Amino acid sequence: MSAAWLDNGRAVGIVTLGSSTCVPTAGDVAYAKGVLEVELVEPEDATACTRDLVPRATIVALPEGIDPTQELEIRVSGEGYQGETDLDGVAGLDPSGETDYLPSAGWAGDDGQFVIMSWGSSSCAPTLESAEVTSPTEVTVTFATPPADQVCTMDMAPRGAVAQVPDDSDLDDAEVFAILTGGEFDNVRVPIIGND
Repeated sequence: MSAAWLDNGRAVGIVTLGSSTCVPTAGDVAYAKGVLEVELVEPEDATACTRDLVPRATIVALPEGIDPTQELEIRVSGEGYQGETDLDGVAGLDPSGETDYLPSAGWAGDDGQFVIMSWGSSSCAPTLESAEVTSPTEVTVTFATPPADQVCTMDMAPRGAVAQVPDDSDLDDAEVFAILTGGEFDNVRVPIIGND
């Protein structure tokens, strides 16, 4: 399990392994004394799930009182889930105010893995095709073109995708940007929060 800061510190993406089509959602969330407790909830029993095993991201909106510039301990529980991870603070993050509903990204651990959060229909999350290091400061992330006849709910929800680049990539230690292309994205440039 790993985690990433998202949305300027208003949210985190918790990465777990499991079915790509049955991503757990956040149930009860509580914060006290530097520890974020998150319950992960599996989809309903009637949900058909693929039998693959991939990293997937659960987006968790953070309660008030969390300072994303300080280290955060995250403990996860739920049916089939038990674990914890630490998330280093990142200078400059400011969760005050409302979200701008723009994409964001954050490093999840030190193995070249990062989480991308976008906003839109909860039933039509963008499908990641590839992530490629294209310069020392950029990773180009390509999403699949959705089917023309795709039917989507009319809600506005955060959706998470997990991307991976080789952990020995020659990326700048200071700041790296994700360039989002394909699908609903037209060369959207977002900083990847934190350090790989």
